[in-house]
Amino acid sequence: MILKIAALGFLLFIFFITIAADAGQMPGVLKAMYDFPNGDRVGHVMLYGILTFLLTSAYPKRVKLGLRSIPLFSIVVLIFATVEECSQSLFASRTFDLIDLSCSCIGVLLGSLASHRWWSASEKTEQ
Repeated sequence: MILKIAALGFLLFIFFITIAADAGQMPGVLKAMYDFPNGDRVGHVMLYGILTFLLTSAYPKRVKLGLRSIPLFSIVVLIFATVEECSQSLFASRTFDLIDLSCSCIGVLLGSLASHRWWSASEKTEQ
């Protein structure tokens, strides 16, 4: 239950960041990341990685794609990240950046892999 609350809370946090950035009102702590070279890109990896880890851990439903099964929320976060990055071209204070999108995708992949390892380790300890 705690993991589900954390996942939904972090999702709300991501929505808050997105809305604030679209309005040109990025919170000070996050705005400071832009002062470092590639700081925003590190932020994309971290934020989307944490979001994916929390959501795929809290809601482990998987979908079958060919011979593989993929966590449903990895796909959902990937779609959200893509839509969010593409929508930036609609705001004067934002710009679409393919590298930012790539960093978001890397975060989704890392979060999904971390969740998979976490679940695998917990299953081994239960045996």
